[in-house]
Amino acid sequence: MSQPSVSLIRAQSYDRPRLRASLENLLEPLGGMAAFVKPGDRVLLKPNLLTGSRPGKECVTRPELVYCVAQMIQEVGGQPFLGDGPAFGSALGVAKANGYLPIMAELGLPIIEFHGKRYQTVSDEFNHLLLSKEAMDADVIINLPKVKSHCQLTLTMGVKNLFGCVPGKMKAWWHMEAGKDRDRFGSMLVETARAIAPDLTILDGIIGHEGNGPSGGEPRPLNLLAASTDVFALDRAIVEILKVDPTTIPTVVASQKLGLCPDLDAIDFPQCHPQDLQIEDWQLPENLIPIDFGLPRVLKSTFRHLYIRFIKEPMQVWTVVGKG
Repeated sequence: MSQPSVSLIRAQSYDRPRLRASLENLLEPLGGMAAFVKPGDRVLLKPNLLTGSRPGKECVTRPELVYCVAQMIQEVGGQPFLGDGPAFGSALGVAKANGYLPIMAELGLPIIEFHGKRYQTVSDEFNHLLLSKEAMDADVIINLPKVKSHCQLTLTMGVKNLFGCVPGKMKAWWHMEAGKDRDRFGSMLVETARAIAPDLTILDGIIGHEGNGPSGGEPRPLNLLAASTDVFALDRAIVEILKVDPTTIPTVVASQKLGLCPDLDAIDFPQCHPQDLQIEDWQLPENLIPIDFGLPRVLKSTFRHLYIRFIKEPMQVWTVVGKG
């Protein structure tokens, strides 16, 4: 196995020309956008479209970042499209609330809701974990997470962002089914990320979201961008930058247990090293809350009923071990 590489740079502005220059610098050690996208490729851009209820609080991936990445894809002949599967509301609704519509119109960038035909991942433990066919049919997947504290998982980064490729109502089921055990929930997220196998992850860390995230906290400038073909290595680097104990983050624990997350000294850092970018006082959630939401029994019963209908309704199911 080749040594994973994580490109880390300082970046301080969402101003389009400056951000574009930062992204070109970020991707240069990885071969630039042309190393990932070939003419005619359909390229899924998977931002974090969590909520439309707190615009300006840095709960979602910034539209300026999506704009610049989409523009770079178009310039090498790719065909980008946005996609996500929010647990509540629609991807379009969340995108609209967070200022995405002007950039989508300018670039002719379509948005896809992840709720159609579904793939089934290969996993003995999570044998009903279904992923969106709209996501898995893309020729290239570029993961665009936001770095945030998370009241259930301590931190949310690249791995957790890929949970958005699970159709919306299925997320509620998995919060219940695996949520009573943080380690098992982390394993489910890691299996999801392994099956999706994003070609590239670019993390939006110019301004993060700290405290009671993923949406109840406050913006925090971090002045960084990160990119890697290895989403597990990227997450491990960000944990080091924020000086958070990796044993408190279920996705990192699970990826290490499964042999997917390299040790820090096994990662190549062609630009900045995590120690060059460390934050001394990043704020984690005041209290961790149960992953299963603590739903009342009547709501749990309703979600179980929806889940049974969801997986038994007529549909095509494909078995995957990873994209491509």
